[in-house]
Amino acid sequence: MNLSTLSQSNKFVIIMKDKVQDTLNEIRVALQQDGGDIELVDVNEDTGIVRVELQGACRGCPYSQLTLTGYVERILKERIPGIEQVVNVNLEALKMD
Repeated sequence: MNLSTLSQSNKFVIIMKDKVQDTLNEIRVALQQDGGDIELVDVNEDTGIVRVELQGACRGCPYSQLTLTGYVERILKERIPGIEQVVNVNLEALKMD
């Protein structure tokens, strides 16, 4: 992708998503050690909300929300300006049922 042809706001979106993905790739290593994983679903740069899907052992773990807020969200907020919240799409699906 050629960033020079994109608007300033589109560049920001791509850069922010890349930073989130890079950080999740680092976090993923720790989750995989316990049989889990995490996948980026979406980054809303306007609201600062990152949507992720917890996978493997993390998906049904009773501590997954603590891991999400106390570990994943904390690290993303520390490293990437503008991140406000990390949401687990697995829980969003449960709320819709």
